[in-house]
Amino acid sequence: MTAVAALVPTGTCVADIGTDHGYVPIFLVEQGIVRKAVAMDVNRGPLERARIHITEKGLSDRIETRLSDGLKKLNVGEVDTIIAAGMGGGLIIRILEEGREIVNSAKVCILQPQAEIAKVRKYLQTQGLAIEREDMVEEDGKYYPMMRAVHGQGECYEEYEYLYGKELLRMRHPVLKKYLLREQGLKESIIRKISNHSESNRTKGRLDELKRELIYIRQALACYEQGGPGEEIKIR
Repeated sequence: MTAVAALVPTGTCVADIGTDHGYVPIFLVEQGIVRKAVAMDVNRGPLERARIHITEKGLSDRIETRLSDGLKKLNVGEVDTIIAAGMGGGLIIRILEEGREIVNSAKVCILQPQAEIAKVRKYLQTQGLAIEREDMVEEDGKYYPMMRAVHGQGECYEEYEYLYGKELLRMRHPVLKKYLLREQGLKESIIRKISNHSESNRTKGRLDELKRELIYIRQALACYEQGGPGEEIKIR
């Protein structure tokens, strides 16, 4: 939560999509990061829990709860910053696509997809949204990348940068390196096991896929170490 909050520009009005218990907007208001917040969720139960927490904190005048599927209950120009954290990448893309008018009227999108991260980065690029900051945290053995996107023309990306984050690689984020090394070890182990068995068409297809993924990981690690584009890597 604090890592997501650190990406939010100060003095803004924020909408937290899929707010669950409302912890993010409560934290943002209590820390003086935002002026006002709209806590939104598609489910009544979590939204009611958020409302109770907000009331207990005495913040009902600064945080409004709103039952909404994505951005549908927001008005154009109502918020400066949109947060969509802790949900799948496909869902984040759907929310942004269906609420494109709202997204265009906001200044910043803070996104923390839990899957299909490369798809999210690619989608942002097609919509004229440039990733200007990224962060990544580890908690209980799980890794959570997050990003801040603003309106503008982004840089060109290599495939491994879509997968692992151009900004994370550029800043040599230590959590990203730990993640890449773990993934490299896992892929190499699986490749060895599969290679020791007879190669059916299905097994060969999976082996080719794993080798391709390993190439991207090694390109990312090379970029990380060199502070520049990853080198051309081949796996026999």
